[in-house]
Amino acid sequence: RNSLGLNNTDSNGNRNNNNNNGGKERLLSNTETLRSQSDTLANARSIMAETESVALEITEELGRHRETISSAHGRVRQVTGMTNRARRIVQSMGRREVQQKLILYG
Repeated sequence: RNSLGLNNTDSNGNRNNNNNNGGKERLLSNTETLRSQSDTLANARSIMAETESVALEITEELGRHRETISSAHGRVRQVTGMTNRARRIVQSMGRREVQQKLILYG
């Protein structure tokens, strides 16, 4: 009690108002410090919750983008396949043209 300033008597057993007032001031100061720290923690929790919410939204958006990219990739593969097929058809047509010219003029 003495170290906290809560003992309101001196070593002779007499009431000591200076210690009592000093102890009250320290208690009020400590209470204010705790209140300030509690406010800081509440603010930090609020920021953390907001950050978590934003992170979840970003994760969902990235998932949607992944689906879009995957779908586009599939379409690119289809077009590539059709392009390759068209190239082979055009090459085949060119070979037939040469064969027909050789037969006609050959």
